[in-house]
Amino acid sequence: MPLSNLNEEQYTAATASYGNNLIIASAGTGKTSTIVARIGYLLSKGVKPEDLLLLTFTNKASAEMVERVGRYFDARVAKKIQSGTFHAISYKLLKKSGRKIVLKQPKELKLVLKSIHEKRNFSYFDVKTPPYSAGHLYDMHSLYQNKVCDISFGQWMAEQNPDHAPYQDIYEDIYDEFKDLKHRFGYVDFNDLLIDFKEYLQENSVKFQEILVDEYQDTNQLQGSLIDGFDRESLFCVGDYDQSIYGFNGADINIIGSFADRFDGAKVFSLNKNYRSSGQILSLANRVIEKNPRIYPKKLEVTREGNFPPPKLMIFAELFDQYSAIAQKIKTSKTPHEDISVIFRNNASADGIEAHLRELGIGCKRKGGTSFFDTREVKAMLDMFTILINPRDLMSFIHIFEYAKGVGGVFAKDLFDALYKVGDGNILEGIMNPKEKKNPFKRGIVNHQLGLFDEIIEEESAARFKKIGFEDKFLKNPILKHSKINKDLATYLHAFYLYVNSTIFLESPSQIVRNITNSELFRLIAERLATKRATLKDGTIDEEAKKEALINIKRKAMLLQDLTKPYKDKYRFINALTLGGGELSEGEGVNLLSIHASKGLEFKEVYIVDLMDGRFPNRKLMSKNGGNIEEERRLFYVALTRAKDILYLSFAKYDRVKKIDYIHSPFLVEAGMIKEAVVTT
Repeated sequence: MPLSNLNEEQYTAATASYGNNLIIASAGTGKTSTIVARIGYLLSKGVKPEDLLLLTFTNKASAEMVERVGRYFDARVAKKIQSGTFHAISYKLLKKSGRKIVLKQPKELKLVLKSIHEKRNFSYFDVKTPPYSAGHLYDMHSLYQNKVCDISFGQWMAEQNPDHAPYQDIYEDIYDEFKDLKHRFGYVDFNDLLIDFKEYLQENSVKFQEILVDEYQDTNQLQGSLIDGFDRESLFCVGDYDQSIYGFNGADINIIGSFADRFDGAKVFSLNKNYRSSGQILSLANRVIEKNPRIYPKKLEVTREGNFPPPKLMIFAELFDQYSAIAQKIKTSKTPHEDISVIFRNNASADGIEAHLRELGIGCKRKGGTSFFDTREVKAMLDMFTILINPRDLMSFIHIFEYAKGVGGVFAKDLFDALYKVGDGNILEGIMNPKEKKNPFKRGIVNHQLGLFDEIIEEESAARFKKIGFEDKFLKNPILKHSKINKDLATYLHAFYLYVNSTIFLESPSQIVRNITNSELFRLIAERLATKRATLKDGTIDEEAKKEALINIKRKAMLLQDLTKPYKDKYRFINALTLGGGELSEGEGVNLLSIHASKGLEFKEVYIVDLMDGRFPNRKLMSKNGGNIEEERRLFYVALTRAKDILYLSFAKYDRVKKIDYIHSPFLVEAGMIKEAVVTT
């Protein structure tokens, strides 16, 4: 029986009498073991497995718990337990009732909503604030559904942003039509699925002897209403208010906080014995999290014995110094790389670590953000490098020209073929020193179903671009004769010409990357990427966000520049990055994790980086997403409690890209790692 391995706290919780039971399972206290033991206890008391409902945050967690139950009971018995996420259970039970469900992804339904949105005339309103786009409306409505508001969607939207109050009726009208259209075709999204199931529960009795809920602190109001909608004899909820970190996604910490008040005869149990972390790590975590309001009294207790190093604070003069030093420290660590994690609050923090680990030949896997080497700006720089090494690389050329306005893959290939032709098999020669003057786009006889005829490519004179200020040599290139080449594309081609002309003879990888990042061509690429990333859902450009995006692109360019240092040969550099890139960012290796991605995991050695005020806590996200310092502190607590034996905390005093000074995070003062007070606003 799974009960035999429990401590006294776990045993008391797992064998609790029927009723409304809340188990506060602090980090590393054996939450999963307690849930599995509870299921085993109920089965041993004669409860039928099909009379148990297990609701989890992920289907993976559900499958793991059922599998563990199957180790103690017949696997066929364990599989009869109703288990899964709220969405999976809703879908399964609605289908079982005979409902026809056509589940659609949000991406598909946003297109449907857009078709309705485009028919509305917003120009009637004399309002400076532009209306929200269809995509943003969809996301806002999803949040509205999760909150189970007692006011209309239009009223709620006006409350969220008073500048949009004039549009509230039209927003509501759009959604009424959208709802009718979905109903006509039987379409539902994930929220619709829960709402439909909630309505089903109001009309039909779905009974379980006990409902078990994992990660209870992450439930939102819509999910909470489903729990209340079941006909049940007992409720067994497991969670930890100190690990509630999904407020931005609709999770409501008040659900777990009000449990004892909402349910008659509610019993609250606490699991405080931590089996994961050393005493000094736990002491640090306790000092920080106690600054948050205490919903239920608790304190983590140490169970592990042995001599472990105390948590260490590392202070660096500059951000890049921090990333380089941590990579070097990992290289000399005796801990297996798979048992090391670098945890970050902001995705940009991981780029520096990943790049410097790559430089040292250390594999890593990244979760909770895009790999440094998979970002579009880094790929663009590598494509610009590659085209110098291999002028026949069609894909690199297409990738470079996908950033030119109005150029798709087909026309990019036409440009490549034209340059290849006039360059006598070398597109670099084709852009710099074309060998012929004829229109390279003419293809001659083309065979179509209705007969043979010449394919005519409309030809124009390059003289139309003289006023732009291009060099005469560039203006003589026959590729400019194509009528589809307008001013924007001619400017982009000219930037490509200037880049090739200034870089083709360089041999040093460092000089080539420096030329790439300083080129007009890369400036145009960066401008396009930054603009796209700063485009709001209502179609306007957030200039501050664009400025931030350009800074992040510049940071990645500087990191790539740093990676060239060990290389003197350009071929060896590009081969190391293109051939070994995927291998060093996938599979086994150091774990690079956002805090949200690290939840539920544990590692022998943990590094928490960029602990500067403004970055962690992230005050920008706090102001935009309705966050607060308490949730940022819970994020820090989650990061701390991933560490078992070794914990490093680090921050830098200066950022040479942004050219700003930093002060340390206030959490370091709360942790007792820094003595002086921090002035915050």
